[in-house]
Amino acid sequence: MAAAWACERLGTPLPWMIGPLLATAAGCMAGVPLRTAAPLRNAGQWAIGTALGLYFTPQVLALLTPLAPALLAGVAWALLIGALFAAMLRRAMPGVDAATAHFAAAIGGASEMAALAERHGGRIDMVAAAHSLRVLLVVLVIPFGYQAAGLHGLDTTPLALHEVRPGGLALLALATAAGSLVVRRLGLPNPWVLGSLAVAAALSGAGVELSALPRWISNGGQLFIGIALGTRFSRSFLRTAPRWLGAVALGTLAMIAASAGFAWLLAQLVRIEGTALHWATVLLGTSPGGIAEMCITAKVLQLGVPVVTAFHVVRYIAVLLLTGPLYRRRAARGVLA
Repeated sequence: MAAAWACERLGTPLPWMIGPLLATAAGCMAGVPLRTAAPLRNAGQWAIGTALGLYFTPQVLALLTPLAPALLAGVAWALLIGALFAAMLRRAMPGVDAATAHFAAAIGGASEMAALAERHGGRIDMVAAAHSLRVLLVVLVIPFGYQAAGLHGLDTTPLALHEVRPGGLALLALATAAGSLVVRRLGLPNPWVLGSLAVAAALSGAGVELSALPRWISNGGQLFIGIALGTRFSRSFLRTAPRWLGAVALGTLAMIAASAGFAWLLAQLVRIEGTALHWATVLLGTSPGGIAEMCITAKVLQLGVPVVTAFHVVRYIAVLLLTGPLYRRRAARGVLA
């Protein structure tokens, strides 16, 4: 919290996520035995999922229909840059096996990609380190870059309800938490984000306006997610194949730059009610960042939250379903030899 307040006073972007992330990561790499509590991490993901879902009013849902081709393009882009990133990692580290490079480069969730890597004989530690470093760099580079360029408050989508209603807030919390528990019970990944997001979006899309989320809940969600990201790092992290981490860092920066060009091009082609999307919004949706982190960025900087969320939800599901089969197909054809 002290780091979040300090970042807020310094005027940094996303202070309630970036402050705790940097403080926790620095402490962990210095040898301080910091841990994240699973219930608090889940609460943070629930808060972000619920906050994002409240943007999906009937009017917004109607506007998203023309976005379908762009969402498919976003999935294709993620698979393409993931494949190119994997090829670059293998070229930079000839001794790394194909499974490790493939799943470390995939633009998906760290825990899910690490599990797939283990199933296919890859090294979990190197995959987890690659995803942690990738997300850290994206979370730092894009928000700070946007702040330096003055990119905020563009392509805004207003909430249907700004008033906090205690009774409605309690019902909203119960409904979204129940949705997350159902998704978790089904064994689906990232249940506390996707479950709460689905329920809040369904309620908002049906015109049910229970309550807005208080600012302190949104800030608390960012804080808990920042801590969860920071505790992925450890004292041994910097000793994990420095050349591997260097290749991951360079590849991530290259992907951000390439995604900026792709976002600009896609923004020229996509129209919603005759209006072009801003490339900054499209970049948040197509960047190699995580669903929670990029959607938080869109929310705080007011950059088309529903559009960014739609890009990431569709990409998240597609990458999760396709990454394993694509690896097996390429391995069977000898492409990964």
